Amino acid sequence: MPTDAPFDTGLTSPVSAGRDQAVSDGALLAALVDAEVALTRALVERGIAPATADPSALREVEIDPAALARDAVAGGNPVIPLVKALRAGAPESLRDWIHTGATSQDILDTALMVVARDAGYAVLKDLVRVNEALAAFAAAHRGTVAAARTLTQHAVPTTIGLRAANWRRGLARAIDRLDDALAQLPAQLGGAAGTMAALAERVRARGSTDDSAERRQETADGADSDGLSRERPDAPVLVQEVRRAYAAAIGLQHTDTPWHTQRWPITELGDALTQAIDALGKIATDVATASRTEIGELSEPTGGGSSAMPQKQNPTRSVMVRSAALRAPQLNATLHLASALAADERPDGAWHAEWPTLRELLRLALGSASHAADLTEGLRVDRDAVDRTLAATGGLIVSERLAVALGRERAAEVVARVADGVPIADLVAPELLDPEDYIGLSGPFTDPE
Repeated sequence: MPTDAPFDTGLTSPVSAGRDQAVSDGALLAALVDAEVALTRALVERGIAPATADPSALREVEIDPAALARDAVAGGNPVIPLVKALRAGAPESLRDWIHTGATSQDILDTALMVVARDAGYAVLKDLVRVNEALAAFAAAHRGTVAAARTLTQHAVPTTIGLRAANWRRGLARAIDRLDDALAQLPAQLGGAAGTMAALAERVRARGSTDDSAERRQETADGADSDGLSRERPDAPVLVQEVRRAYAAAIGLQHTDTPWHTQRWPITELGDALTQAIDALGKIATDVATASRTEIGELSEPTGGGSSAMPQKQNPTRSVMVRSAALRAPQLNATLHLASALAADERPDGAWHAEWPTLRELLRLALGSASHAADLTEGLRVDRDAVDRTLAATGGLIVSERLAVALGRERAAEVVARVADGVPIADLVAPELLDPEDYIGLSGPFTDPE
């Protein structure tokens, strides 16, 4: 029996297994290193660190993720041992500039935003697939009349196309919200307590070097004898320039101030991810219900088998999506709770609670969006089953229409006689019983807006 498998291979997480590389430990470690690279590059670009401090060398330092995780226990986060390892493996010209002006939260928050950005856009890509599949499906079944259900019971006629169009409307709002949330993901750089005091003091004490192209030109144009530009920006201006350059280098947005305990980037992203998973969960719930043996109106492109019952074709994709939808709200609630309890200028525990929670929410979004795309691109309709279901109440599915056409008292009499076994066709004109002639605005409501 093999016992040397990685700690978590996804045996109990089929919704995300094989679909979550964007949020793996490897992805997070790469993002952590990228954040340190971006910071050093920003220092060089703004003339604070010398040009000889080439940050690209940091990517060549070998880091053991397992060792990093073990060493992270002492300090409570992986950045502390990471910085130690980077300094030990970096060229001497670079060592003094690694992590300059930053704190652990700056690097980890930034790395999580990078991971969230990359994973989020992968989710968005699959959501667009679902949206396109639903558009085609709704158009194809614009006129496929089916039984609408309210409180689990037959109500009035609707169409399969309208049902899919409504799925799509919920999804479209989720796509827009996620797109907006991803576009605003910010870098984090605030220093020990959100004041950037250490970097500002270093700028004041040391000044800018003349190693950057900009500084060399200033020297050529006339600099002080110590090599510093007479026109050097003051410390607050230069520190903000570093923060902007840092965000640009890592591909995230710049914020005028740090957000160490203002956790809106996390909660707004969590809300957007949860809304997307909710929208997919609604689709999966309807498909799973309609694929029941006794209904059979819808079926997935290929069903999952049973270990004991060979006749079964389980709606596996719907099951996976539903499982994600059942878990996502609780994860998102944790993100909001952590935001509310982010105490002081740097949080104690609330911040730490976000890391695995956000990653798991991203995993669920990645998995559910991928499964939903496969589901909707191959979703099938059994028209015979749809017609059987539509006829199951013997014409009473249009009883609302009878109340309008015959008056409430006469309609009630008809329904009572039908309940006694009299065929409704013997009591009402055939044209009043045609469900295809009682779908209201289903067609226009199905059409794209």
